[in-house]
Amino acid sequence: MLLSAEHLSINFGSRQLLDDVNFYLNEGDKTGIIGINGTGKSTFLKVLAGVIEPDAGVISRNPNVQVSLLSQNPAMDDDATVLEQVFLHFPAEFRELNDYEAKSMLNKLGITDHSQKVGTLSGGQRKRVALAAALIHPADVLVLDEPTNHLDAEMTAWLEDWLRRFKGGLVMVTHDRYFLERVVNHITELSRGKLYHYEANYSKYLELKSQRAEMAEASERKRQSILRVEREWIMRGCRARTTKSKDRIERYEALKSQDAPETDDTVQLAAASSRLGKKIIELQDVSKSFDGHAIISHFSYNLLRNDRIGIVGRNGAGKSTLLHTIAGELTPDSGTVEIGATVKIGHFSQEGRELDLNQRVYDFIHDIADEVRTDEGTFTANQMMERFLFPGDLQSVPIGRLSGGERRRLYLLSVLMEAPNVLLLDEPTNDLDVMTLSILEDYLQSFPGPILTVSHDRFFLDKLAESIFEVRGNGEILRYTGNWTDWQRKRQEEEAPARAEKPKTATERPRERKLKFSYKEQLEFETIDSELAALEEQIAACEAAQAQCGSDYVKLQELQAQQAELEAKLEEKTERWMYLTELKEKIDAQNG
Repeated sequence: MLLSAEHLSINFGSRQLLDDVNFYLNEGDKTGIIGINGTGKSTFLKVLAGVIEPDAGVISRNPNVQVSLLSQNPAMDDDATVLEQVFLHFPAEFRELNDYEAKSMLNKLGITDHSQKVGTLSGGQRKRVALAAALIHPADVLVLDEPTNHLDAEMTAWLEDWLRRFKGGLVMVTHDRYFLERVVNHITELSRGKLYHYEANYSKYLELKSQRAEMAEASERKRQSILRVEREWIMRGCRARTTKSKDRIERYEALKSQDAPETDDTVQLAAASSRLGKKIIELQDVSKSFDGHAIISHFSYNLLRNDRIGIVGRNGAGKSTLLHTIAGELTPDSGTVEIGATVKIGHFSQEGRELDLNQRVYDFIHDIADEVRTDEGTFTANQMMERFLFPGDLQSVPIGRLSGGERRRLYLLSVLMEAPNVLLLDEPTNDLDVMTLSILEDYLQSFPGPILTVSHDRFFLDKLAESIFEVRGNGEILRYTGNWTDWQRKRQEEEAPARAEKPKTATERPRERKLKFSYKEQLEFETIDSELAALEEQIAACEAAQAQCGSDYVKLQELQAQQAELEAKLEEKTERWMYLTELKEKIDAQNG
């Protein structure tokens, strides 16, 4: 066991985030933490990592277990360079040993200028530098809060592969359902202060949760049925009561006092939109550059009523620029963007609205609209806030008191309160919990107007998109029919070698050469078995030495690097042994 948490309780103001819960992490466990925004997932991670203390309960860790934390909003030194930030809390010897690996990791995460000051980075770049710092840590336990935020599809795929190969324990809050499906083997759901544990990935968790809900409902139906019979029995005449079984009455009272099974509230979305005319948005030969660098080059497209378009591309390629141009918020250098007279755009931008953290939730929404008409009827601002999981007590608090996910949900509500008929969504899934995401997807599928969405969420794009625009970063925008998986397959086909090697014809076939070992190959074949055995012994000795290192990070890193080098040699030597062995068998067969 790497760590355990027993009888944890945490109270945050008037909210009970954790209520006498237990959690255990064993070696090889990869646990995804899920739950509605504001339930305390980030706080729970900080408790496990030892950053904050619980109000009650005990966290136990093996003394030699090292924990690495990626928090939702990591603290950083603005005056440090990117590389200095990655190694901020490590000795110089550790940096020397891991300098190459850190630079390679930063490059994979799209941070190529390692001498750039942290203070000049965007929010997304800062989170990626913090991710590299968390992963470079020689940890037994990784604790990651929303690690896929601000990663493009290529970076996300790299991180998924890295975490699948990670041999320690992993605890992760993420909304990326492909991560929950492919990386984790446990899911822990945080709901109403309690933890519910499932030994499953995402699809199996959905199945098990459904079974748990059905069992709870069946149990409640049985309880109500017994209560109805017993109530009738209890209520039969005053004289009869005196002779009734005391035990039976006590059983009735105990059954009556039991709580019904609680269920999580979920966001309720109803399509609210205004009439949309025939002409929507038309782009004709649009070009846009920044500092001489082409972002959009001679792009034309007429938006259709039923369009469901996913916009993909590397970070910095210009996806948000394309959305801002379509919205009419950026003027193109050439070409035209014509927006129909009836078009009412709802633009959910990556930056979000400028939220006054001192303004009350209630006042923020009421300033936009007092009511909104939907397919289900007209709802007041208060009712819409309740449907978005902002009950009366939460409506009166300042926005600054909300969690990151709750602020994102509030911003989404503010966009929908304006009853748009065209939706432009820039990373709408960031910081939203998986339950809200599922409901948002269902809402978007029934939305009566066109939707364009920039997203790195592969599951979201697979469910929603019917066509993909790929922004290449050189001005080129390629169009593909299908969802994210269809686009990925087509791109792989395009990038495959253009020409397969042509098979040689019978006339071109060279004359068969008699097989035999060269002098060098003969010597190599005679000694390779002993060389393989020696390498295996060295690897075993290296592993044994690591177990004796304790907390000597520098020595541990040296041994790990040595082991990696030995394993690479072993793999190369094994491949060579297979080649020589097959060649020897062919020679023996040839010589009869």
